[in-house]
Amino acid sequence: MKISLGSLLLVTAICCASDARAISPRQLIETVDIGLPTMSPDGDRVAFRVERPSIERNTYDTAWYVQRLDDGALPVRVAEGGVPLRDSAGLPVPASAVWSSDGRWLYYRALIDGRIDVWRAATDGSGTTPLTLDSADVQAFQLLADDRLVYSVGPSRAEVSAAEQGEYERGIRIDANAPTSQNLFRSGFTEGRLGTQRLGFWFDRVPLLAHKPVHWIQMDPGSGEKQRLEAEPASPTTVELAVLQKAWGEPFKGTRERGGGRVAFLARRSATDGGGRATRLVTMTDRSGDKPVLCAADHCIGQNITDLQWRPGHDEVVFTVTDPEAGMAQSIFRWNVETGTVHPVTRSDGLLSGGRDERSACGVSTGALVCVAAGAAVPPRLEHVDLATGEQRLLFDPNAALAQAVAANGTPWLLQWTDAEGNRFSGQFFPAKARGNRPPPLFVTYYKCPGFQRGGYGDEWPLAAFAAHGIAALCINAAPFQATAVERYSTGLSAVEAAVALLGAEGEIDPARIGMGGLSFGTEVTMWTAMHSRLLSAASTTSPMLSRTMYLHGSLKGEAFFNGLEGTWQSGAPEDTPAQWQVLAPELNLDRIDAPILMQMPEQEYLWALDYAIPLIREKRADIYAFPHEAHFKFQPRHLLAANERNLDWFRFWLLGEEDADPAKHAQYEVWRSMRDAKALAATR
Repeated sequence: MKISLGSLLLVTAICCASDARAISPRQLIETVDIGLPTMSPDGDRVAFRVERPSIERNTYDTAWYVQRLDDGALPVRVAEGGVPLRDSAGLPVPASAVWSSDGRWLYYRALIDGRIDVWRAATDGSGTTPLTLDSADVQAFQLLADDRLVYSVGPSRAEVSAAEQGEYERGIRIDANAPTSQNLFRSGFTEGRLGTQRLGFWFDRVPLLAHKPVHWIQMDPGSGEKQRLEAEPASPTTVELAVLQKAWGEPFKGTRERGGGRVAFLARRSATDGGGRATRLVTMTDRSGDKPVLCAADHCIGQNITDLQWRPGHDEVVFTVTDPEAGMAQSIFRWNVETGTVHPVTRSDGLLSGGRDERSACGVSTGALVCVAAGAAVPPRLEHVDLATGEQRLLFDPNAALAQAVAANGTPWLLQWTDAEGNRFSGQFFPAKARGNRPPPLFVTYYKCPGFQRGGYGDEWPLAAFAAHGIAALCINAAPFQATAVERYSTGLSAVEAAVALLGAEGEIDPARIGMGGLSFGTEVTMWTAMHSRLLSAASTTSPMLSRTMYLHGSLKGEAFFNGLEGTWQSGAPEDTPAQWQVLAPELNLDRIDAPILMQMPEQEYLWALDYAIPLIREKRADIYAFPHEAHFKFQPRHLLAANERNLDWFRFWLLGEEDADPAKHAQYEVWRSMRDAKALAATR
């Protein structure tokens, strides 16, 4: 096994001053997020939305701000942002705004008072107005060159409500689109309200009447006059990926030159290479006969390019490279499409993007970028980046107090290592102080670790709080996508084993006390580790694994599910591919699981896990909670707080032998003590 401390990048020394107040899960959950900075037409201002969780009201406070780029200028609050919209997985839909051509107005979509409209805010903060006021919620919008507003709507809110009530009264037919893993009547959030859902692609949820036609409407914001359009108008900024040339792979992201005929796009090797890290950057024109041009510079070839956009008024494409082997660190470059030269702009140890997603875009003007910067121990803040010099300066920091609290509890390391097969990994390591003569235990989560580390992917395991309470924590960035499930899971296990061996050899952790948890693919690797090693002392999951119950529910979808089953897990029906099911399915490997498991699952998915969860519960080897109205990613602040605090309690109990003295947790610890007693009894047999 190739592991050495020389492969570590140590950003700062170990943690925690003994008198520092431990960072809490609540502080991490209440992190303020900044989304998608958008530059004004003249490039002297930036608009952005701020999102702040409220645990007391179990919601999010959002507001739009406009800030001048002059030194020392403060942001001006110009509008209420409304309830954050989310996709069917529970992830926030990016909040984007569009400037009017004269820079006086900001147009944005907002859910306010139970309806989604396009709103217009004066950029000097003098007032806001809802414009569309349609009977249906606005699904998308764009602003044309002459500042006419174009937007799309589906069925009216009244139609949707009547259809839901009609199903309630007549009975809901169970067919291939019925989400049988959840309650069927108004059981999931759809466009900000509890609605009846159907299954779309794979297990995505869509509104009940999502199949109804979408209509496009053109509106004059000044007069309010509306006109129905026959079809969606061409967007001056959107690139139609389907018509792009595929000489260098499958196009998946594009950008159009403002006011020009050139487009640039990113391409993967194939349509199914979603997890590959090497992308190709290509530019072409709208003129027939012109050949696409590939960026052939070293900074382009073989890199994980995650975003691109045209620099206004220049022959340059600004692109971002995200390096998973360096802890998801991002670098920004300028490619001159006429000369072929590439110039580095700046590099960060964390994210320099348009938000939490490493694939999101900074705001761009002729001379500058405005990006949301975030590092492992640095909460999101807004920074100005000079495109010529790369100089960065702070514009807005809504998380300054949190940053100080995190710093007082210690700074994580960027950890880099190699496993026995030569696979290279990176992760963010939060060291903890030893108690007594033993090194601290370790908690590990595996999947994605971009930007500020709150709780791993899904925000449910408070890494800094673990470390402050004496449990070292490591978030590992997953290896590149591999073709088979066994390869993917085995590589994840190998990454964990190699990291434990490295940290154990250096005395940073106790290899005999390891906990692990994760969401989605992170859950799968956690369960695989529990089934195929004796590494774990305790585990925590929030998503289901492939099981026969999941197969039963999914089989109702027919061919689409069977194709996904074959492609993702190389499996057919349990009776047709029994050997593969024996390897993958937890319910067929219960005797191989030694670690106690805490399962905190969304209501939409927990049923899929019951064929292995219930036997484990009956044998006092698992404790399971289901969270109502939650999707794949939990998003309600109170649910996130409950999950984080319970995970902290769980691993303190199993790895440190500690219990919280809060009387409200007495019943929780009674269950866990009975599990501990049952485990001890089983060990004597």
